[in-house]
Amino acid sequence: MFDVSLSEMMVIAVVALVVIGPERLPKVARTAGLLLGRLQRYVGDVKADINREIQLDELKQLQKQMTDQVTNLEASVTHEMREVESSVNKVIEPLATEAAAPLAPALEAIPADAQAVAHVVAPETVSTETQKS
Repeated sequence: MFDVSLSEMMVIAVVALVVIGPERLPKVARTAGLLLGRLQRYVGDVKADINREIQLDELKQLQKQMTDQVTNLEASVTHEMREVESSVNKVIEPLATEAAAPLAPALEAIPADAQAVAHVVAPETVSTETQKS
């Protein structure tokens, strides 16, 4: 934490011995060591808290990015699905109008013995036409 060389520590120890005295120096050194240990633990806790906050912010940013990507993907899939649905509807619409056209006028022009063959080809149409007759 502090850049103190061995010679500087020796000078501090001699000054402390002279100022504090040999009787109280061990007690003061012990108290200073305890306070220094608490200070180091406190600094370590603060560093750990800061690192946790940084990681939490990074995780929140990652979550936001993933949410944005999922939203964009969902919008893209929905858009493509609508395009496919509209193109399928464009293709099916003419076929549906042709299939809905009644076959009754064409069946009335067919002779009775040929209607039996038509019954095999399109039984629903012939049976409804026969029931009407």
